[in-house]
Amino acid sequence: MADTPSLAVWAADNRSGLLARGPRKEYVFAYSPDAGPDVQVSLTMPVRLESWASRDLHPVFQMNLPEGALLEAIRRAIAKVVGEDDLSILRVTGGNQVGRNRFSLPADESPQVAETQESLDELLTYPDTRELFHELVARYALRSGISGVQPKVLLEASHRGALTSSGYIVKSWGTDYPCLAANEYFCMTAVKRAGLPTPEFFLSDNGGLFIMRRFDVSAGGTPIGFEDMCSLQALGTAQKYSGSYERVAKSIRDFVSGDRLMEARERFFATLVLSVMVRNGDAHLKNFGVLYAKPGSPVELAPVYDVVTTTTYIINDVPALTLAGTKKWWPRKTLERFAVTHLSLPVKKISDTFTRAAEAVMETRATIPAYISDHPEFREIGERVMGQWEQGVRELTGPVWAI
Repeated sequence: MADTPSLAVWAADNRSGLLARGPRKEYVFAYSPDAGPDVQVSLTMPVRLESWASRDLHPVFQMNLPEGALLEAIRRAIAKVVGEDDLSILRVTGGNQVGRNRFSLPADESPQVAETQESLDELLTYPDTRELFHELVARYALRSGISGVQPKVLLEASHRGALTSSGYIVKSWGTDYPCLAANEYFCMTAVKRAGLPTPEFFLSDNGGLFIMRRFDVSAGGTPIGFEDMCSLQALGTAQKYSGSYERVAKSIRDFVSGDRLMEARERFFATLVLSVMVRNGDAHLKNFGVLYAKPGSPVELAPVYDVVTTTTYIINDVPALTLAGTKKWWPRKTLERFAVTHLSLPVKKISDTFTRAAEAVMETRATIPAYISDHPEFREIGERVMGQWEQGVRELTGPVWAI
C-alpha cells in the first residue's frame, strides 16, 4: 500500500493548511491562503505566504508521533492498508492529538474524532489490568497521538457518575520496568506535595495502571495549545536527550509571557531539584513544555508530568540533559549557581526550594512502606525507590533528613 502523500492540518476545529512530502522527499507545510493568526500551528511557525519546508517532519508535527510499543501496535494495524510512514501514522491518529493540532485527509471536512467513553472508576478497580491494558491498546491505539516509549493510550472517561467525560492518559509498563505505575505515582505525589502544579492523577487499585488527566484540554473540551521543548527548539524527537537545562531556561525566557516568567522559572528550578532528589533520569526535552489557549494568548509553563525514579531500573542512570556541561547528580552548589545565573532567582527562594522539596520527598517516602504491606509485589522496587530518595535528599540538604 502506498504511503500517505499529504494531510490537511487543523488548529482545533479550523483548517490551517496542507502538509505534504515534496518532490525531494522533504516535508512542506503551507498555510491556507485565508489562514489567520488563530490557526498558527506552532509558536515558532507564524502564518505567512511562504511555505515551511523541512528535511525531516517539522518538530511540532513530529511531537506527538507515537513511540515504542504504541507505535508498533499502530504499524501492525495499518501497514498493509494505509502505509507506515510518518504521515500515515498522523493520518490514523490525527483526530486525537496532544495540543491544538489535528490531521485529516485533504478532502475531509474535519478531523475524525471517536466518541467512545470509558468509566474511570472501572479502569481503577479492574482486577486484571494487564488484560485491560491490552484491550485498551487494541481499542485506542489508532486514536492516540501521543509520544513516549512507555506504553500509553489516550481515551475519554467519566468519573463517579459525572455527566461529562474528560480526557485521560492511561499508562502501563513493559517487562523491563516492573511496577513503573506505582513508581510514577509516588514520584508525582512528591511533586504535588512540594506545591508544584500537576495534572490530576490516579493509581489503579492493584498498581497496574497510572492514569493522568490531560492538561491540554479545557474543562469545556476545547484543545489547548501545547508544545514541548523539542518543538520550541526546532529539534526532532530523537534529539530529546541532546540538550541542556541552560537551554531549557533560555526557551522559557523566550516563550513564556513576561508576567508569568518568574513563576515559570521557580517551577522549573523546583522540578529540576526534585528530579535530582528522586533520581529521575528522564527529565528530557519532551518532558517540559508550554501551554497557551491560542496563538497570541498568554503562554505559561505546563504542569509537571512524567517523573519517575529511573535508577531503580538503571542503577547507574544519569540526568537526561547536561547542566554546567555534565550529566551527573549535581551537588547543591551547582544547582544554586544555575538558579542564580540562568533563572535570576533570589537566594532565599533557592534555599526554600531545597527545603520544600526535601520535605515533600521524605513525607511521601514515609507512605511507601504501608503501600508495600498491601502490595508485596512492589517491595523490591519500593525499597529501591526509598533508598534512592534518601540518598538524593541527603546529598542536597545534609544528614538532617536521616531516617
